[in-house]
Amino acid sequence: MRLPPSFLLQVLAVSAHHLSFPQLFTPDIDRQTPLDPAMTLTQENVLISDVMGRDRSVNAFAGFTRSVEVVANRLDNSAVNSTVLAPLNSAIDKLPGKPWEDPNEYNALGATAYDGDEGRERAQRNIRKFVEAHVVPLSPWRENERSRSLLDGDREIWWEKKDGIMVLQPDGIEIQNVASKVGNGEVWIIKSVRKYT
Repeated sequence: MRLPPSFLLQVLAVSAHHLSFPQLFTPDIDRQTPLDPAMTLTQENVLISDVMGRDRSVNAFAGFTRSVEVVANRLDNSAVNSTVLAPLNSAIDKLPGKPWEDPNEYNALGATAYDGDEGRERAQRNIRKFVEAHVVPLSPWRENERSRSLLDGDREIWWEKKDGIMVLQPDGIEIQNVASKVGNGEVWIIKSVRKYT
C-alpha cells in the first residue's frame, strides 16, 4: 500500500514537534486569545483622510470634510490628532434642510439665498461650520474629558458611557461605534447631527 505524500509530511511534522497524532488534528483553541469584536486596532501609518470614505454609512459627511480645505488638511496631517464625529447619512437626511442651508439666511434673503457667487460663499461657510462642529482637535479623547470642536465659539462637549453605550454630551447623541483608529486620530460614527451655534 502506497501512502500519499501529504500523510508522510504530517507524520514527520508530528515527530518533529513532539505532538501526538490526535493533537495534530485538534484545534488549539485554548491557547488562542480572541479579539474583542468591538476593539478597533490602530493603524499607525494610516491617516484619517485615508479612511473617511471607507464606511458608506457616513460617506455624505466624508464628502463634506473634503470640501472644507482647513479640515481636509488637518485630517491629512500626521502631526495633529483629531476625533471625527461623523454623523450617519440617515441623520443628515433627517435635517430640516441641507447642512449648507441656514433658515435665518432664507428669512433675510429669500429663496435665492444660495444663488450666485455670494450664495455659494454662504453655503460654503455653512458647510464649514457643520464640518468643524463635528471635529474635536484631540485624540485619544478620554471619557468625561471636556473639549470643544474646531468651530469657533462652540460649547464644551464630552462623552460618557451609559449602560455600556458611548454617548456624546450634552446632547445625548449615541455613538454607534469607533469606526477607525489611525495614526492621527479616530473616526466615531454618531447617530445624530450635533447641535451647534
